[in-house]
Amino acid sequence: MYCFKTSSLLWACFLSCLCHAGRINRRTLTDVVRRQSPPVSNITRDFEVSKPISVPTGSICATQTLMVHSFGSSYGVPFVSEYTPPGCDFNSVVINFTATSAGVQFDRLAMMYLTDTEVWRTSTAEPTKAGIVWTYVKDMSAYLSLWKQPQTVIFELDNIVDSTYTGHFNTTLTATFFARDDAAPAADVILPISSRQGGAGKQSVFMVPDQNATVSYAGFARNVTRATVSVSANGQINEEFWYTNVFTSQTLTFNSTAGELLGGGPFREVQLLIDGYLAGVVWPYPVIFTGGVAPGFWRPVVGIQAFDLHESEIDITLFVPLLTDGNEHTFTIRVCQLADTGGNGTATLTEVEEYWLVTGKIFLFHGHTQPADQWAPPQIIGADPTISISSSIMKAANGTNETLTYTTTARRSLTVYSSSGTWIQDLSYHNTGELSSGGFVQTSTQLTNGTQTSIHPAGKQEVEFSYPITVTTSYAVFPKGGIHIDAALKTGLQWKDSGRADISTFTSVAGPSALDTSLEGTAHYSSVTNASYSFGTTEQKLSETSYGTTYNRDVKAVNGTIVSDTNPDGGGSYGGVEGSGGFTVQGAARELFGGARGMIGRGPGSLGKGL
Repeated sequence: MYCFKTSSLLWACFLSCLCHAGRINRRTLTDVVRRQSPPVSNITRDFEVSKPISVPTGSICATQTLMVHSFGSSYGVPFVSEYTPPGCDFNSVVINFTATSAGVQFDRLAMMYLTDTEVWRTSTAEPTKAGIVWTYVKDMSAYLSLWKQPQTVIFELDNIVDSTYTGHFNTTLTATFFARDDAAPAADVILPISSRQGGAGKQSVFMVPDQNATVSYAGFARNVTRATVSVSANGQINEEFWYTNVFTSQTLTFNSTAGELLGGGPFREVQLLIDGYLAGVVWPYPVIFTGGVAPGFWRPVVGIQAFDLHESEIDITLFVPLLTDGNEHTFTIRVCQLADTGGNGTATLTEVEEYWLVTGKIFLFHGHTQPADQWAPPQIIGADPTISISSSIMKAANGTNETLTYTTTARRSLTVYSSSGTWIQDLSYHNTGELSSGGFVQTSTQLTNGTQTSIHPAGKQEVEFSYPITVTTSYAVFPKGGIHIDAALKTGLQWKDSGRADISTFTSVAGPSALDTSLEGTAHYSSVTNASYSFGTTEQKLSETSYGTTYNRDVKAVNGTIVSDTNPDGGGSYGGVEGSGGFTVQGAARELFGGARGMIGRGPGSLGKGL
């Protein structure tokens, strides 16, 4: 069912620290970056494992530096500059973002806008005392129609620098423009679903539920033949680890031992409504940022999509007969959680009570003119999901609560159809959680599967996806203020896309593609009065097929050092690191991290990284 807002909880801040192999005769932009960058031997080179972008040699027609900026005390003060398209006839755009930092700092969320339209959501790595550097290269050709017009470039990276948090993020952002013989087609018009503050030099993200994430547009061209919406959404503060949250009625289960837990349940649904009609949903991927769970996981290999949060897509071609009637139409993004039912039975959805950052984009593709007699809303089947929950509590011999187990199962089959075609979503979800030892140990296991199918005159596209995650954390607080955390993690992302001609914001490529990546590891964190120590082991395996080639990589890091790498020249960054076992986190844990509960998302802490 559609979600509706209930009474809001008091806001509680907690720490965000828990908080393509090339074709023949091609070179990768990563190669270009490596050649242009001076050798650095005394800092950590962080990277996300991904298939490098490849471009034809000799096809570069222009390069522009969009940003050279140091983000210090930058909360509410984004970088702003004016962009003018280059004079050459380009049909493809790739950006290169490079950042360095040294000292003590949290991971920070960042967003790039072209005026009112968010075009990239990323996050930072956490620095070391000696310093870090990372580079991410992203194909921006899906936004070609925006790059063809003058824009205000806005880069929001909210950071705090003071006597404790000393790390600035020194950044460079460039755009390279190409004239390619094989460039993918792009949308003729892109409209933002955002707060549209770019004209004032501000970021345009909606912060829900405090803001109503609704925009209105009129005058859609009669020759629109295909339309899609991409949705960018992630939780922050008490919603960063939403998939580990318990049912609201059980947040005080361990109040006398481990303390209050975070509620709302472990299930979230992002909904797109057009004129109040449910157009489609997103069951979000659980991105873990570089301070997430335990810092020892993420040096130098960062989490899946930590440097590039992909955007899910909803085909709204079925709404074209309605949108082209000349009237004004509304687009709304809602984020939903479980309505409390006491922990057992059939559950429904209600609007999320805490902090999510959302935007969207409407991609319009032009072709033949629609007949005037087809203006009508689509038919919708399956507007309500099926959700069941269960839970139980076991007590210790002294009568205190010892163990809480809880399970959530959800299914949704949604079909939207009109004279323009059909959109089908078939989604399944299962989450099992257990808190034991009086709430000091937690294991959360979640699996989301889905198939999305678009059928219309332009063709048929089917996307299958799956994302499993299991995370276990245990913590102890010592009498004099020290803490200790042990964590284990196994997560992954798989998709198979039959493809379409233009670039997908979900897969970041055009045409058919397939991805299978998994990441697992263990990490430990300990603190004493004036210092903290972290170490861990992480291994990621990736296989991605796109543009007719397959890229494979298997990387293992131990205590901040790469010990094995099957493809060290590939994927998103420099792919190497100098280091030696373990690393020290400067400062006392309670000062830096707001306590263990905040670090692992177990309950209210003292600081977050949200906007």
